[in-house]
Amino acid sequence: MGIRARDLHIPFEGTPGQHNAITDVDGVHVGHTTLIEGAGPLRVGQGPVRTGVTAILPQGQIHAPVMAGVHVLNGNGEMTGTIWIEESGWLEGPVMITNTHSVGTVRDAVIAWTVERRLFHPLERDVFWSLPVVGETYDGTLNDINGFHVKPEHVFAALDAAAVGPVEEGNVGGGTGMICHGFKGGIGTSSRVLPQEDGGYTVGALVQANYGSRRNLLIVGVPVGQEIADLLPEIHAGAAPMGAGSIIIVLATDAPLLPHQLRRVAQRASLGLARMGGMGANSSGDIFLAFSTANTSAWQRSEATQVTMLPNDRITPIFEAAVHATEEAIVNAMVAAQTMHGRDGNTVHALPHERVRAVMRKHGRLTIDD
Repeated sequence: MGIRARDLHIPFEGTPGQHNAITDVDGVHVGHTTLIEGAGPLRVGQGPVRTGVTAILPQGQIHAPVMAGVHVLNGNGEMTGTIWIEESGWLEGPVMITNTHSVGTVRDAVIAWTVERRLFHPLERDVFWSLPVVGETYDGTLNDINGFHVKPEHVFAALDAAAVGPVEEGNVGGGTGMICHGFKGGIGTSSRVLPQEDGGYTVGALVQANYGSRRNLLIVGVPVGQEIADLLPEIHAGAAPMGAGSIIIVLATDAPLLPHQLRRVAQRASLGLARMGGMGANSSGDIFLAFSTANTSAWQRSEATQVTMLPNDRITPIFEAAVHATEEAIVNAMVAAQTMHGRDGNTVHALPHERVRAVMRKHGRLTIDD
């Protein structure tokens, strides 16, 4: 794995899990397919290609629906399948993340993968229906987005490669061509483990970060965007409006929460985003999903079932963990990402690590002052 935010001695709040990733929640698997090809002027259908797809499997490659909730901070974006989550309270398959114009391909491929792997519970014989969950952010500033380079085989590859343990970050998967606060963005993840007196539960976050203006960028409260005002994107064609973009945030926990509680957890991703300087701009699709890996045996077609529920009076530590994990996941995405040259020579620079450390030192915010 590459360098991460804690390697820069940035003082985040809370205690991370073993991998400081969403996969610290038992059962959660993550996989990516990354597509990088070509250089030079945009030739629609040929490239340059800077895109991909990311898969989050709540319980690995088995059919094991989990309770879930959804929150939308600003709705200029898409996450398919969320109407049924809001109605039923269940997430019945993987969560996929890709670019804006590949949502349909990814959705259809997930159904095909589900059929081929037989990861469904039929209504009768082989009769079933599926409403896959696919979120998106726009990568057209760096990628030939109208070339539709994400194919079904890439979706299959991400799903089949999904694994536990460390998670690749930065210019990978659906985050390959993304921009965050005017620096290179992409995929980031983090986790928090609660003290035993709060239940010892784990909360993990994974983000696809593609939002925000430079002047608003904060890292642990330090105005990094104002201190590092240069290294702005060099855009020759296909520029998006300043501050435009989106972020998809997926939260996982092993705490026994019901769907209405998980919707409340998803809401708290907004606060982690705000701590980074995210403003929910008009052109931003800020869509958040939270799920719980507890009570997995509760999903049934016809039998009555029982569930365990954490009291609302004990849920605040989960909220705090969701905020802190979201914040660090976004920083991890930026720290891991590397400078990328895309279509028409458009260039987005990586967050300069040593300059960030210097800004942190100036503001007295390094965990180790070296």
